[in-house]
Amino acid sequence: MSAAEPWENSGAHRRGGAAHGREPRKQQSGFLAMLREIGIIVVSALILSWLIKTLLVQPFYIPSASMEDTLTEGDRVMASRLTPGPFDLEHGDIVVFVDPGDWLPPYPAPDRGPVGNAAVSFLTTVGLLPQDTGDHLIKRLVGLPGDTVVCCDAEGRVSVNGAAIDETYIKPGSEPSQDPFEVTVPDGMLWVMGDNRQNSQDSRYNRGKPGGGFVPVDNVVGTAFATVWPLDRLDWHSTPSHVFAGVPDAPPAEQ
Repeated sequence: MSAAEPWENSGAHRRGGAAHGREPRKQQSGFLAMLREIGIIVVSALILSWLIKTLLVQPFYIPSASMEDTLTEGDRVMASRLTPGPFDLEHGDIVVFVDPGDWLPPYPAPDRGPVGNAAVSFLTTVGLLPQDTGDHLIKRLVGLPGDTVVCCDAEGRVSVNGAAIDETYIKPGSEPSQDPFEVTVPDGMLWVMGDNRQNSQDSRYNRGKPGGGFVPVDNVVGTAFATVWPLDRLDWHSTPSHVFAGVPDAPPAEQ
């Protein structure tokens, strides 16, 4: 019996060692499975974010005071990609659009180094960072295609198709326009103005540039519907339809 004990103990030791050796492999397999699941979740979230940004909404950063007090410098807004598209543009919409031609000075993008630039580009592409404003502007839509927009009437108001409008959204203390103008918006174009009228390089002041101060509808990437940051600036931006309620439709274009 004493001779058998070492053999049995040795076998037990080997069996125990084998069992002990399989446990780390199970743990490793579980860890890899967990990493795989996390990877799937992260990739799915990034794809979903990209799809939302591409098809539904996109964040933008406000770089100037031209839309005060509605939007202030540093605000982050969400823009709906569904307008124009499934939904039509309306008078009073806050539109985000690509520079139609030399409205903006050259924009030197900040250099964050190769890694930082790549990270910012990736996060912006998938919609986790707001779009850089290098070639985008944001203004109030005042004139749709075919509209005749005039300023100013005897009370200093803007008129659209002969109807004066009381623009409740412009910055308190601002005039509807300190410079008179009269334009008829061409087909496929828009006339836009900032809410901070005395501090906005909008359609009025770009008439000598490509497009004559008008914005092609195709340049519009969305309509801003909410301020989401900073938190004390949270706000919903509905279309001020009451301002334009008395504006008649533009006459049909001459054939």
